[in-house]
Amino acid sequence: MLQRVFAFLSGRQGRVSSLGLTAALLVACAAPPPSTLAPPIVVAPAPAAPQPANTFTDSVGMRFARVPAGEFLMGSDESPQALARAFPHADPKRLADLADEAPVHRVRITHDFWLGIHQVTTGQFRRFVEASGYVPESIRDGTGAYGFNPDYDPSRTERGDLFEGRDPRYSWQNTGFAQTDRHPVVNVTWNDAVAMARWLSQREGVTYRLPTEAEWEYAARAGTRTRFPAGDDPAVLLQSANTFDQETALRWPRWREQAGSGNDGHPFTAPVGSFAPNAFGLYDMIGNVWEWCADWYGEDYYARSPLNDPPGPATGRTRVRRGGSWHSWPLYSRVAFRNWNTPETRYVLVGFRLLREQGAGTGAAR
Repeated sequence: MLQRVFAFLSGRQGRVSSLGLTAALLVACAAPPPSTLAPPIVVAPAPAAPQPANTFTDSVGMRFARVPAGEFLMGSDESPQALARAFPHADPKRLADLADEAPVHRVRITHDFWLGIHQVTTGQFRRFVEASGYVPESIRDGTGAYGFNPDYDPSRTERGDLFEGRDPRYSWQNTGFAQTDRHPVVNVTWNDAVAMARWLSQREGVTYRLPTEAEWEYAARAGTRTRFPAGDDPAVLLQSANTFDQETALRWPRWREQAGSGNDGHPFTAPVGSFAPNAFGLYDMIGNVWEWCADWYGEDYYARSPLNDPPGPATGRTRVRRGGSWHSWPLYSRVAFRNWNTPETRYVLVGFRLLREQGAGTGAAR
């Protein structure tokens, strides 16, 4: 468990308090023999591309895709030995610290739902803030957030945080790197994400919320059982997701061997939809920014998870986030990888995506 405290970038950055996001590590390349992987299953119908009847835009301009009800196998049972062959630069202690991905268990999603085809953008979040008067936590509590500063040296700080902060200079509006209205919003807390969902629910007359962890993984897999939506080899990430690559590693040379073998074209966040969608028509389910989920985190929850629509533990101290970010190593960009943070955490690698329980023809949808 202690190993996971040091993994925000690597993926496990969340195992730290919201005030002490500690520097971490991100991940490697290569793939093991197919025999080491769980057999593929496709139990949910997955269109090759989103069809017009399966997408719609709500009254505030957010686009959603219908995710059909179905069953899937959630989690991973790959051994540390198999992962070591696939990710040869990974710390063996970290590979042994992934037990919360098991056991692989069958999950049934009993209802269709509508999921944002993109991560919530800076422009969309700005529209929410301006229309509702909501003050994001990084501004309201006066402590700020985190940001990229090329002159910042983690080794000279007490906590060794990878990014500069917390600092009132940084917020969702200032990350230290270029963000347009088409980039995913970051430096937002779980509470900020829930506040936007509540505002949309009131405005649209239907329920908006964060997806559960099970809904998120079901949507991300879209009928696959591979490590990444595009396949098992970490090299597929360079063409399918914005994760830690050689260009990003130029700014963090300490972890260059953990980076992908090439460049994905985006040293920081990418405009949403820069890569191809998955079979459900969803973009950036892996990489770009971590996505908050509704659930409390439970390390052993998979062992007792119900079959139908798992809601996560009833209580907890940290909330789940999934999917990896632009600073996540390939090991931590796997679909099965789990991470978490306190609800008050705000960081330059963390954003969110919203779920709408009803689709076109309800509320103010068009």
